[in-house]
Amino acid sequence: MVNWRAVLVGFGVELVLGLFAFALPGIGHAAAGLVGGFVAGWMAAEGVWSGAVHGLLAGALGGVVVVSVLVLASLVAGLAFAPAGALGFGVAALSLVVFFALAVDSAVAGAVGGLLAD
Repeated sequence: MVNWRAVLVGFGVELVLGLFAFALPGIGHAAAGLVGGFVAGWMAAEGVWSGAVHGLLAGALGGVVVVSVLVLASLVAGLAFAPAGALGFGVAALSLVVFFALAVDSAVAGAVGGLLAD
């Protein structure tokens, strides 16, 4: 059973830390995903597997938000600059990489959180 409260709190932690992460690009965003996934897994407190699932869901929810912003930005750039159509494909590919990166590191941290919560 999925504890949606744990998932939403983990997502909220990722979102808040992600806003402050612009001070440390790359490192800060990865840390935000790790902390958010850990919180989700720890709050679920049902073991390693459940922690990983809850961390994955929190990271995936954060990934959907980030990917949506990237796709919206590429659409605006594509409309503003006609030859930027190739940019849209690059942003779409980058968006998938970002989505999976956010989800996987959150799942690993969620597993650790679930392990420590037991």
